[in-house]
Order: sequence, then structure tokens, then C-alpha cells
Amino acid sequence: MRKNSWKYSIGMLLVIVMFTLTACGQTKEQDKTGKSDTIKVVTTFYPMYDFAKNVVGDAGEVQLLIPSGTEPHDYEPSAKDIAKITDADVVVYNSHELETWVKDVLENVDEKKVAVVEAAGSIDLMEGTAHEHDGEEADHDEHDHDHELDPHVWLDPVLAQKEVEAIRDALVKKYPDKKETFEKNAATYIEKLKGLDTEYKEAFANAKNKTFVTQHAAFGYLAKQYGLIQESIAGISPDQEPSPSRLAELKKYIEEHNVSVIYFETSASSKVAKTLARETNVELAVLNPLESITQKEQDNGEDYISVMKANLEALKKSIK
Repeated sequence: MRKNSWKYSIGMLLVIVMFTLTACGQTKEQDKTGKSDTIKVVTTFYPMYDFAKNVVGDAGEVQLLIPSGTEPHDYEPSAKDIAKITDADVVVYNSHELETWVKDVLENVDEKKVAVVEAAGSIDLMEGTAHEHDGEEADHDEHDHDHELDPHVWLDPVLAQKEVEAIRDALVKKYPDKKETFEKNAATYIEKLKGLDTEYKEAFANAKNKTFVTQHAAFGYLAKQYGLIQESIAGISPDQEPSPSRLAELKKYIEEHNVSVIYFETSASSKVAKTLARETNVELAVLNPLESITQKEQDNGEDYISVMKANLEALKKSIK
């Protein structure tokens, strides 16, 4: 979809949403049921949901906007989704670099009523990988989800703490009477993130091989934090196809650096990763970028901390 037509569609959706909310009398000010007393927090994708849920605790209701198992790079909000945003008390998203649609939607949201939190807003984002746009060049108007900057800050346990702090601060500002609750909840969760950081530091402190090959360039911040080297098949977006020259380059790299594992993702196509592993005769393992977690995984108790610990165990296969 071209950007101009996407903006037009967003505009039309917003008109429909605002008309519906007004006509049906379902705004918070008009709600006579008393349900508006419950803090309603809408988060875009899973890490933002888990971070917000840990800060909010029992003080409110946290919703996940992008359906479980959906790739957030490709997501485009429906009229129903926009209605959830306009009817929320607090909206949490990662950054304009990932949720590229947010800017257009928020232009029509009353930020006096809805607290908007860009969790990565205080973090300096790194540039995308050099080979991201390698191969067949395309008209950028037709690729709304291309990224010039890397949005995957949540995969660094240290930067994840900054995102939690941003969510905490926004909630305290909007609901000062619940300051103690939010600060206590955030402190408890941040301690868990600090523990996760310690585990990563200890695991890689004396590693001699610090290179790992991933399906897409999601782990740049994690690599930088722990002195590792990420080589990726695709760029920042998982649906970007590598050029033949990039694949040839990777084959050579894998051979020269004795790479024993190629990491793929269960939430995106792993065809190229599997082909490359077969051609280079190396092992495959899962490295989860946490861009989406299925409902089944959540029901089984999986969350940000548990998946990041599983990622650590997976990385130990190649970083040692």
C-alpha cells in the first residue's frame, strides 16, 4: 500500500471511529456504568504489553492491540483497533520506527485525555544494518515498513529497563494517587530485568567466539550490550529477502568464522535460514525476537523474562 493511500485510509477510519463513538455515546465522559473508573491501558505488541502489565498490576486493565502471533512490522490497525486507542486512558507503543502507523493515528487522539507513551522515546536508536536494502531496490512508497533505524531496543535487558521506567513515569504523571503502586510494581520488575542482565553478562564474559548468525537483524542492541557480533540474513524487517550476493557473503562468513548455529524464528518465514543451514551444514536453533508470542505460549506461562532466558540458552550454543 502506498503511503498516501495509507494516510487516506487512516483518515477515513478515524472519521468512522469518532462518529461511532459520538453517536453511540460510548466515550468515557458519557459512560454511566462506572466502568470508566478502571484504568484502561492499550499496548501495541507483546513486550509493551508485558512491561505495562507488570507496572500496572491490579490497578488497571492492560490490552494487547496487535493480535498474538501477528508480525508487528506488517501490522495495520483496523477501525476497531483505532476505537480502542481513542477510548483508552493510556496508550503504550515502542517507537515510530516499529509502529510506523502510530503517528497518523495519534494526530486525531486527544492527548489531554489519552496519555501516550513512546517507551523507547528517550533511547537513541541505532542505524539499521548496512545490508538491509541490499539486492533488488524497491520504491520506498511501496514499502511503508522499511526501517532506517533499528527499533528492537526491548531485546536488550538494560534498555528494557528504560522502557519500563518510561511507562511507570507516564502512569504516575496521569494517576499521581497511584504513584506508590506503580513505583513499587516497576521496581519489582526492574529487579528481575537486572537479574536477567546479570545472567547475560556472566554467560558471555569469557566467551572467545562472540559471533552469531540470525534470521533478521533484531539483536543489534543485545549484541552491543554484551560485546557480541550479530550477522543477519535479512535486515531490520523479517520479510526482507537477502540478495544472492548477500547469501554468498554469508556462506563465506559462516565457513571462515566456524559458525555452528544459524538462528531462525518461528513467527516468520524461516525458508532462507533453513536453506543456508543446509548448504553450510550447520545446526538450526530458535532465537525469539519477542515481536509476537502466541496465545498458547502465554497460556503456558511464557513471558518476556522466560523467553529471554530461553534465548540466552540458545545463544550459548554458538557463543562460548
